[in-house]
Amino acid sequence: MCLAVPGRVVSITGVDELRTARVRFGGIIKEINLAYVPEANVNDYVLAHVGFAISVIDEAEANQTLEYLKQMGEAGELAELSPDEPEPSTEGR
Repeated sequence: MCLAVPGRVVSITGVDELRTARVRFGGIIKEINLAYVPEANVNDYVLAHVGFAISVIDEAEANQTLEYLKQMGEAGELAELSPDEPEPSTEGR
């Protein structure tokens, strides 16, 4: 089964088809290619599949998609998280 996971864009680098974003999936941040979604901006929610953002979605759809993944048992590491959970604090380290 193909699976796209919702996340929030936290930063963007590059231009045109070389644009990439750091996307937060709960507490996990991954580098994702934005070639298929040139309209994506920082703080937008995207659906990501195999390293590519394939769609820009709103926050409600991101949360609903994550809930569906949890119900299907496909959320894995994200089961306890929301697409916009803050990064763990590094204070005191």
